[in-house]
Amino acid sequence: MRWRKSSKSGNVEDRRSVGIPGGAVGGIGGLLLILLLLISIFLGVDPSQILQGVPDSTGTTGQPSQLSEDQQNQSIEFVSLVLGDTEVTWSEIFNDELGRTYADPKLVLFTGAVQSACGRASASLGPFYCPGDQKIYLDLDFLNDLKGNLGAPGDFAQAYVIAHEVGHHVQNLVGTMQYADKMVADATSESEANQESVALELQADCYAGLWANRSAQQNLILESGDLEEALNAASAVGDDRLQKESQGYVVPDSFTHGTSAQRVEWFSRGFESGKMASCDCNCPALPAIG
Repeated sequence: MRWRKSSKSGNVEDRRSVGIPGGAVGGIGGLLLILLLLISIFLGVDPSQILQGVPDSTGTTGQPSQLSEDQQNQSIEFVSLVLGDTEVTWSEIFNDELGRTYADPKLVLFTGAVQSACGRASASLGPFYCPGDQKIYLDLDFLNDLKGNLGAPGDFAQAYVIAHEVGHHVQNLVGTMQYADKMVADATSESEANQESVALELQADCYAGLWANRSAQQNLILESGDLEEALNAASAVGDDRLQKESQGYVVPDSFTHGTSAQRVEWFSRGFESGKMASCDCNCPALPAIG
């Protein structure tokens, strides 16, 4: 992938040297913060109480990065370019399709553990978006893990992860998250609440595809294999694949992000259409946009 240097973001906040006293959230697996926040509303409790009540699987809060200094610097440059490109692209989409001004999110870099408005979280949680402070949280080591542990190499695979979290920010700005919160509060079972989480995640995948479509036309040039990298990354974080690899079987009612096939389908939907309306699911789980 070839990037335009002019799209570099100034909204990256570096907290890699900041430690956190006490235990951190860990051992949750996957990208489950959104589900925890939804469940907290379903149970009628403060989200930070649920987050702080989950035991830390690593037992540490500030382990050093496994990346060299040069690797970290390269990753920071990359993250800044991706985030900057999403800012340009989503500003245009909001103006063209919604007649609104897009508010940029902040992206916080951390190592080991971090404190957010949603509570304390360890790197084992993976990248996440916190609607409480409108910030994306990312441990740079995850980008390396994406290649080594999840089998999703390539710079566009990493860009997909960031674009997905930006998709959650878009949902927060347009009110989709708030709508889902109400639906979860009215849910009568955990399975029903999980369906809301899946709907949110698949729409965020679609928004990531939408960004890729618009950005490919205006700000960056996709090279051979880039799209395949993103689709591979979407497939790698499907609930069915992750459950199969971790426990040997799948439990569909416990899915919170969607299957590999669904995640690929929804990213592709956004990429092929380039329109926010294509990311509406036409289901009770989420409202239409626009």
